[in-house]
Parts: sequence; structure tokens; C-alpha cells
Amino acid sequence: MSYIKHIAGKASQERLEKLIRERLVDGADKAAIDNRIWDLFGEDWSIMFTDLAGFSRHVAEFGIIHFLQVIYESQKLLVPCIDQHDGIVIKIEGDSMLVIFRRPEKALACALAMQYKTMEYNKAKPETEKILLCIGLGSGKILKIGDTDVWGAEVNAASKLGEDTAKAGEILVTETMCQRLSNTPYRFEKLADAPPGASGAYRLLYDIEL
Repeated sequence: MSYIKHIAGKASQERLEKLIRERLVDGADKAAIDNRIWDLFGEDWSIMFTDLAGFSRHVAEFGIIHFLQVIYESQKLLVPCIDQHDGIVIKIEGDSMLVIFRRPEKALACALAMQYKTMEYNKAKPETEKILLCIGLGSGKILKIGDTDVWGAEVNAASKLGEDTAKAGEILVTETMCQRLSNTPYRFEKLADAPPGASGAYRLLYDIEL
């Protein structure tokens, strides 16, 4: 299976690169090439970007090995939640994860399960070993290149919300994600500022126990 995945991912990447090269040729019909790229790789997904609060501070105070331990523990705790909610981990970089879901409801349910799981875990841990999770969510049409990478405005917005805006315990969502959850019982509070690529951003209202 890993061999098949490798071949599929490589083929997608090569096709994309070929079209990008065609787009760079003088006189190229960029609009037509863009349509081909979206036809090939455009898909509708919900995107989750996770981050751990306090990375720089913990590394400075306790060293990188201590924080590697926290990262390891967080992945051991959170990846099963992602599996249970049918998420696909696209990328893990340092203390961050990029995950995609077919349904926005599952993405948000997973985010809540992850936050509650970390809160329960933290009860028995000293302050220095707590997993303080920040989550950003987006949803919409993106470019999905095999199972190796995703690109798009909602990806960028979810990344910005999860990595730069959300505080420990918070789940922030884009305007599009909030609209797609309008028929659910979840409640949201609008933020003053929206990340680039999103027309608005919201905070999920739920009980946070840090």
C-alpha cells in the first residue's frame, strides 16, 4: 500500500509541475491552465491546523528534548481522535499538524474531542508537561495533491487561526466553516479580525478547563 501511495503522490506532483511549467511559457493561456489544475486537483474538504501553545517559551526554559517529549505525547493522544473522526493527517511539522476531513461536522467534533482529551490528560500533569492545544478550522475548495499536500485560501486561513491567533484551548473557524455549521447546535462568537484568505473568523463557544 505504501508503494502505491508513493506512486500516486509522485504522479500527482509531476502532473502539477508540468502544468505550472506550461503556465510559465510566454503567451500561455493561464486561465485555461488554471481550470485544468482545478479540474484535476480541486476537491472540497474541511481543514484542521493544530498547534501547541508556548513552544518558544518551553524550549528556552526546558530545552528541545523536553518539548520533543510533549510533541510525542500530543501525537499519541490526538492521532487516535483523528482516526475516529475519519480525518487524514497530511503533514506533521514540529508541534503542528495539518489534517483534512470530508465533512465539516466531523472536523469540529474531532476538534472538540481533542481539546477535551488534552484537558483530561493535563489534570494529572505538572504545568511544564501540559499539552496546550490551539486549533484552526477552515472548509472549502482546495487543491489536494495526492495525500502529500493541500493548498488554498481556507488552508492558509486555518493555518493562521491555529498557529497565530488561537490561544490554548480555543477552536477558531473561518467564515465558510461557520456557515457550513449553521444547522448544527454549535455556537460561535465573531472575532474582530479575519486572517488573510477568509472573510471572517469565529471562536467556538464551549466550556474550557485549563
